[in-house]
Amino acid sequence: MGIIDKLNKDFESRVRLGIMSVLMVNDWVDFTEMKTLLNITDGNLASHSSALEKAAYIEVKKEFVGKKPKTSYQVTDLGRAAFKEHLSYLEKLMKS
Repeated sequence: MGIIDKLNKDFESRVRLGIMSVLMVNDWVDFTEMKTLLNITDGNLASHSSALEKAAYIEVKKEFVGKKPKTSYQVTDLGRAAFKEHLSYLEKLMKS
């Protein structure tokens, strides 16, 4: 199996790479901030964050602040380890 086969398919999308990159260096990031940082639509963020949550790479917290809904994201331990491994394989691929 080559290095390219070891890359995690869950992180192939630029949006998912962006979400994970932001969460690796921040504790909790709310929906609006993430959407602004990545310059993506509501639907795009919702669908990609849902896929990462399903894979148990991120935790999604939904709450109300006053009467307004607030969604926030945090990377899980599994997500942190998987993303670090993915980055490691990318680095190896660039060196080969």
